[in-house]
Amino acid sequence: MPNTYTQIYIQVVFVVKDRQSLITENLREKVEKYICGVISNRKSKPIAIYCNPDHTHILIGLHPSVSVSDMVRDIKANSSKWINENGWIAGNFSWQEGFGAFTYSKSQIDNVVKYILNQEEHHKKTTFKDEYIRFLEKFGIDYDEKYLF
Repeated sequence: MPNTYTQIYIQVVFVVKDRQSLITENLREKVEKYICGVISNRKSKPIAIYCNPDHTHILIGLHPSVSVSDMVRDIKANSSKWINENGWIAGNFSWQEGFGAFTYSKSQIDNVVKYILNQEEHHKKTTFKDEYIRFLEKFGIDYDEKYLF
């Protein structure tokens, strides 16, 4: 085939180092826009994003030439550097190592977008730990809880 056609939807979830609540409401939108720029610069499409104070959810339309690990590495490295250069956090900001990545079909995208954009309300009822474990179980991912948090 002379062309490549793909449909790759990935929800990525990662946390602030030590699960600190450092992404304040007045910083949230700036960080989200910056992360969307990183994604766009990697030939991919940011579909939905929400930065909670201690963790972030992003739905990405991933370009086939970009690995999930490379995308997450670039998002975390570039956004940490940018936050620190702007001095928006007292001390040094960084993301924790590791991440979750979950795939979806096109028919699920609307529900995933609603879920991501409703994070503020969602976390009034559910902790991040419970949410993340539910993702792992839903996607049939084996894990050892002592290495999760």
